[in-house]
Amino acid sequence: MSTSVEQIKERLSIEDVIGSYIKLERAGNSLKARCPFHNEKTPSFFVSPDRGGYYCFGCGVKGDVFTFVQEFEGIDFVGALKILADRAGVQLEKISPKVADKKERLYYLLEIATDFLQKNLENEEVPLDYLKKRGLTEKTIKDWRIGYVRNEWRTIYDHLKSKGFLDEEMERAGMIKTEGQNTYDRFRGRIMFPLFDSAGRIIAFSGRIMPAFDDGKAGKYLNSPQTEIFDKSKTLYGFDRAKLSIRKLDFSVLVEGQMDIIMSHQAGFTNTVASSGTALTAEHLKLLKRISNRIIMSFDSDNAGAKAAERGWALALASGMEVKVAAIPKGYDPADLILKSLPGSNQTGKEEFKEVLKNAVHIIDFLLERVYQENTDERKIGIAIKNKVLPYLSLIDSNIEKSHYVSKISGRTGIKEEAIWDDLKKVKLDEDYVSRSTSSGQAKEESVEKTVDVLPKGSAERSLASIIALEESRKAKVLDPSLVREKVKNILKTDEYDLLDENIKKMSGELAFEAESYYGDLDEVKFNKELDYILLNLQEDIFKKELADLMLELKKAESAKENDRAISILQRCNEISKKLHQIKTDRNKIKL
Repeated sequence: MSTSVEQIKERLSIEDVIGSYIKLERAGNSLKARCPFHNEKTPSFFVSPDRGGYYCFGCGVKGDVFTFVQEFEGIDFVGALKILADRAGVQLEKISPKVADKKERLYYLLEIATDFLQKNLENEEVPLDYLKKRGLTEKTIKDWRIGYVRNEWRTIYDHLKSKGFLDEEMERAGMIKTEGQNTYDRFRGRIMFPLFDSAGRIIAFSGRIMPAFDDGKAGKYLNSPQTEIFDKSKTLYGFDRAKLSIRKLDFSVLVEGQMDIIMSHQAGFTNTVASSGTALTAEHLKLLKRISNRIIMSFDSDNAGAKAAERGWALALASGMEVKVAAIPKGYDPADLILKSLPGSNQTGKEEFKEVLKNAVHIIDFLLERVYQENTDERKIGIAIKNKVLPYLSLIDSNIEKSHYVSKISGRTGIKEEAIWDDLKKVKLDEDYVSRSTSSGQAKEESVEKTVDVLPKGSAERSLASIIALEESRKAKVLDPSLVREKVKNILKTDEYDLLDENIKKMSGELAFEAESYYGDLDEVKFNKELDYILLNLQEDIFKKELADLMLELKKAESAKENDRAISILQRCNEISKKLHQIKTDRNKIKL
């Protein structure tokens, strides 16, 4: 019986899986796209349906459907396996909690905890009423697996202990705290919102304190600590549910809190995600940008909401995203607006929020309008534009877009464009707002280039190495790779061939994709002609190098007046010249 991995690969083609994430274009027998793992303008990311793999010539990433989903979704292999199994309709074998590895035990622990907390909520009238008054339906409460923990010290601990979990496991999962000899629940008297990874697995919790237990000392929301399965800088609440809608609609909506996102999804705005009370990071935006480059950022109109949003605007612009801002009316957040609507409005709250998103404006337009709302003095307006608008404009990559806004600012303020351009070159945002660190993709690219130097692009050795790598990797072979190897072996010296073989092993993925892009659609006759042509080029390169070395030796022999040695070298030079002439003749006979 085939394994789950084999079944998934049989049912899902790599072009369909990767094509559901990024736009692929046909390139001979391969497909190409702009790499989703590093910034590039020219496509260097290739997918091979024949070999079931992908490779990027820019940053060096490579792999199969599983590694792609892992990298793209930011999850581990088991998470990727779950996503692909659901898509392929493959039933995964359940792993016994007793034999699961340490990491899997944490997922299992949090699943058990969630079930327990859900059942708690069903029997607690006060938190249930609170959620319903906030607008959530019973179906939504169930779908989002919202739970409740009583205001007691060891409720969760006792339940997990009864299920066979160790204290050490509960602490690693972020569910308990230990102080000296005392062990107690991290969450108490809170409505519990499970946080999910891209595969839909529970990885953490965010707990909202019930008003009755709020003494003003504890935060309104308490999140799980950083754990080996929960990284708050990479986790967006609701991303597992929103990613398909984001891909379909080609934009994401970012809100702040749990109730905001849940109410948004309940109202049909299913491309919404939340930062869930944590600061927005470049990793969060990277996750969204891989699916869509467009984002609408919704924020509360109070000072705290605006301040929290500003860093997000800067990060999104710096990452190359198209950023729009949807300003919620004063005194409201998205959840309140969807539930209550505006006073005197004839529209429902859902329609009101839809209008807010529809009227979202580009970040520069929003900032420019805000300057005019806050200032009336012409001189102060100019200073405010320099300090509050131009720093964001400087983060936009497109010079055309920059030029558009420079012209717009000039037209509205009367300030000359040249003066705006001069100030634009000088301004910068604080480092606390945005950091342009070297991407991992660039680091990978550097390491790839160091390897490539061993087999320079365009050389006959590299071409032959790529043909061998291609034929050894693909199922339907056109040439016999062992015969190709034999022909190359007959030309190269033993140590040279061994070095070539070593580089084929090191660079097999890159070389195979390179050969496929050049020779992938050739039939046997044409491919053999290409091979013969390249083999002649290899012989020519070797003889030319030998001839160049001999000419140096000849010069030394003549200087030392070693006539016999000089004559011997000349004879060898003549032999090589004849061989080079023959190679040229043979090559001209090959009609490619």
